[in-house]
Amino acid sequence: MIEAAYLTDEAMGLAVWCTDQAGPYQTIPYPGQSWRPEGDPARRPHEYLRDGTAKALTLFRPADGHARVEGVTAGPNTVLHPWLKRELAEALTALPDPPAEPIAGRRAAWERWQEGLSIKPTLLDELPPLRMLLVLDNLAGHKTPELVCWLFAHGIMPLYTPLGGSWLNMAESLQRILKRRALDGQYPTDTGQIIAWFEAAARHWDAAPTPFQWGGRRAARRRRQRERCHHLGGSGACSRVPVPRRADLWPQASQVTH
Repeated sequence: MIEAAYLTDEAMGLAVWCTDQAGPYQTIPYPGQSWRPEGDPARRPHEYLRDGTAKALTLFRPADGHARVEGVTAGPNTVLHPWLKRELAEALTALPDPPAEPIAGRRAAWERWQEGLSIKPTLLDELPPLRMLLVLDNLAGHKTPELVCWLFAHGIMPLYTPLGGSWLNMAESLQRILKRRALDGQYPTDTGQIIAWFEAAARHWDAAPTPFQWGGRRAARRRRQRERCHHLGGSGACSRVPVPRRADLWPQASQVTH
């Protein structure tokens, strides 16, 4: 379902955003590459003071690459939910107005994204037009009635990644890129530096964003490669060419001449 959601941003007119929390990041030296004179590598202290941690709240739209990032020292619901609501409300104002449709037909558009779920969030009795799909991790804090009802009231359908399936959240890919740009080779001594560097990396990214595509050419190559393989029963093994059967190797007994 989440894989299909990433293809709807342009095909069906639904904006697809992803949200996640990066971190926690400690005030420790971070390994990374750097330009140094030959024979004089960068040296990092072996003793350092751990002075708290920082996190990065991330809201990311893969279709155009734009991201909204804010650094915090802690991410409880009292911090995450107000920030998420504020950023989502701003993202909704940038979307075109939904097409006019009868109220009776709105529920079918919402229920489409609940097909196959063992646990389905209870939809509101009166639903607005569906305008956005939000991919987020399967955490208890993301399922509070107050947050879910707010999302429904604003035309946002939450799509939770399955347990062990956080790789379906494209925001994690962006966070890895920002983390490398912000912290690799650095030695932050307080959480304020981590937050400032992370937010600066996000601003530079958003100035010239790179759209993300689900799967892309690499996935297509892997799919073609799998199609060219001949699967063997009993294991995950496969062969590049068909394994000949015994009948192909040995002639029939009636055809054997003595």
